[in-house]
Amino acid sequence: MSIATKRFRANHRPVQRDAHALSTSDLRRHRLSEIGAAWLLAGPTLFFLIVLFFLPVLGVFVIALTDWQFGASTLSFVGLANFEEVFSDEGFRISLVNTVLYVAIVVPGTILLGLGIALLIESGKSFRAFYRAIHFLPYMATLTAMAIAWEALLHPTIGLVNQTLAAIGLPTANWLRDESRVLPVLGVIGIWQNLGFAMVLFLAGLKSIPQDLYDAADIDGADLWVDRLWTVTLPMLGPVFMFVFIVVALKAFETFDTVQVLTQGGPGHASEMLLFTLYRESFQYLRTGYGAAVAVVFLFILVTLTLVQARVMDRKVHYQ
Repeated sequence: MSIATKRFRANHRPVQRDAHALSTSDLRRHRLSEIGAAWLLAGPTLFFLIVLFFLPVLGVFVIALTDWQFGASTLSFVGLANFEEVFSDEGFRISLVNTVLYVAIVVPGTILLGLGIALLIESGKSFRAFYRAIHFLPYMATLTAMAIAWEALLHPTIGLVNQTLAAIGLPTANWLRDESRVLPVLGVIGIWQNLGFAMVLFLAGLKSIPQDLYDAADIDGADLWVDRLWTVTLPMLGPVFMFVFIVVALKAFETFDTVQVLTQGGPGHASEMLLFTLYRESFQYLRTGYGAAVAVVFLFILVTLTLVQARVMDRKVHYQ
């Protein structure tokens, strides 16, 4: 090797090392800038999520371990005493059973009627927008105002429901003051309120089903609408079914407005539900520690049911 070649290599080695070091530092600086930009963009959302969600949830857990009364300046830790009282309270068990029964009425009714109306609207050729708007209006309306309207409709003497029943010779009832009828009546109102939401989602799911599948079903002999419904429509609506089921169930568990406006949990405890129990104990009886324990139990039930529903139903859902 000549002397000139050695000098050339010796002179260029530092340059190669400097270029490599420069590219590494630039890459590190670029990564740091990306991380900084990501935190800058996500920071406000993360801050408000912590302040408005995680800290209040943590505060409820802490309050549930105390005997604090709303407005009191002192408190003392009582451990799990509030939770023991919750599970031994007959009123809490009644409200839990009422809530489960209400959900058992609202969820199947909403899904079946929502799917049926969606199929009817999709099968028609005219006034589709009108029918969609009519059925979706209850979901958009303020539930408290609609509960007042339902209270007028269900009035035992001047209500339109009883007057219509009397006009056609059917027996009337005091719908909101009868222990055997009040919960089904609230369930009907819940179905009416959530029906538009389920209908819109099922309409979107029906429009996403390829026509090729129906054509293939016709070739295979599924020429009746019932055959096409069972072999194509319902399996392809699996993801929509799961989403509607979970969302409607959560909304049914969180029912409060109609109970507060129409029945206040009565007659007796026949229409009392978990959120109303939480509100009554915390803000009427001012037993905030006990109310916080009810809230913790309620949150645990919701999270557990959501996870179980998603896990069980996801196994039976076809996404493609």
